[in-house]
Amino acid sequence: MDSRYDIAIIGSGPAGLSAAINAKIRNKSIVVFGRAELSDKLVRAPKINNYLGLPDITGLQLKDRFENHIKSMNINITFEKINEIYAMGEYFGLMVNEKMYEAKTIVLATGIEYTKALKGEEELLGKGVGYCATCDAPLYKGKAVTIIGYNKEAEGEANYVNELVEKVYYIPMYRDELNLNENIEVVKDSILEIYGKEKVEKVILKHGEISTDGVFVLKDSISPAQLVPGIAMEDNHVKVDVDMNTNIPGCFAAGDCVGKPYQYMKAVGQGQIAALNAVLYLDKQQVN
Repeated sequence: MDSRYDIAIIGSGPAGLSAAINAKIRNKSIVVFGRAELSDKLVRAPKINNYLGLPDITGLQLKDRFENHIKSMNINITFEKINEIYAMGEYFGLMVNEKMYEAKTIVLATGIEYTKALKGEEELLGKGVGYCATCDAPLYKGKAVTIIGYNKEAEGEANYVNELVEKVYYIPMYRDELNLNENIEVVKDSILEIYGKEKVEKVILKHGEISTDGVFVLKDSISPAQLVPGIAMEDNHVKVDVDMNTNIPGCFAAGDCVGKPYQYMKAVGQGQIAALNAVLYLDKQQVN
């Protein structure tokens, strides 16, 4: 099998799974990136009353239906976090730590549960701010870096980076016991700004500042604008047309990330539209 997939789907909620099912039915090679728990928000729903044909179903029951459906079609979820997606002309490169996946088209179904950007984060992205510490740590050999960790997994990346750079500062954005190498300096303070003129210079805190050459912001998920450089946004959502096209050819989006209403039925329908139009896009490319 060709290592370049026809369609890469980012997200394993209702929109992403709907896109996966419809792409698989049309015999396209797919890869679905998501979490072991298909949809945290879905699982927490005590009762869903407006899903056609399934009255009074709980979120957990609906999640089980989704799970059984994709298993019956031999659709697997890849439990890896995409750090950045690059449009490469004929395909997209999806960066996962130290490796890259390739896909001819993309369906973004990331939901809206990403963390708000820190002040200075977006402005200094690529100028010292990054989202993959294991990817970019070698660039900071002999320098100081700051890791802003939003989850326990960030600690592993901090320990890895610590072996490559001169100094690591770790700012935990969660409350938990830390498992870090002893020479990593833990800073428990509120972040006001990531500051720099041409590139990152320091992290300004409520009670001081850290002089640093680079900042890695390690979150559970990041906004589509940060994930896909150049994608058009509107009111903090991905801007799409009726066919779920974004402004980037071959890149589609569906579900909560494209706007209200934040409803499961709407997400499922948009996932189908995105997949069908991705298939149509691929077929047109073959003809040309």
